[in-house]
Amino acid sequence: MFNNTAVRIRAGHLMVRSAAEWDDLSNTLCQAYHAKDDELIDQLRSPFLQSWRTVTAYVLSDVLDSAGITATAARHPWGIATLTTAGRTCEPLLCAVDQDEGGWDAAAIDGGLQLLNFDSVMTGYAACVAHLTRVENQK
Repeated sequence: MFNNTAVRIRAGHLMVRSAAEWDDLSNTLCQAYHAKDDELIDQLRSPFLQSWRTVTAYVLSDVLDSAGITATAARHPWGIATLTTAGRTCEPLLCAVDQDEGGWDAAAIDGGLQLLNFDSVMTGYAACVAHLTRVENQK
């Protein structure tokens, strides 16, 4: 079940944009943060986040439902969605987060934001799904 779900999640995102296009958006937004270009950040951030979140909420809703996973709004500012099954949750993120040094809050500090490339986001997404499906399969 995990492999099929992970492949379908990746395919769903690639139906909307190529990996290179996702990476270009991420790189451009990350550069805007590092340059502290508030105007460009305001222009890019919302559509960038909405693209990732819309694919999960709409394109992948049947895929997640068939795996027994519910997707709700992200809690983390750079989260794609909160994925839940059997009372357990996991949240794939669009940025690197150092859990030891401030965790989620540190990801948004000027100059500290490190957005992930498409493959890294998919790796994190797959890890969340693997964690949730392992929990489900243990019951």
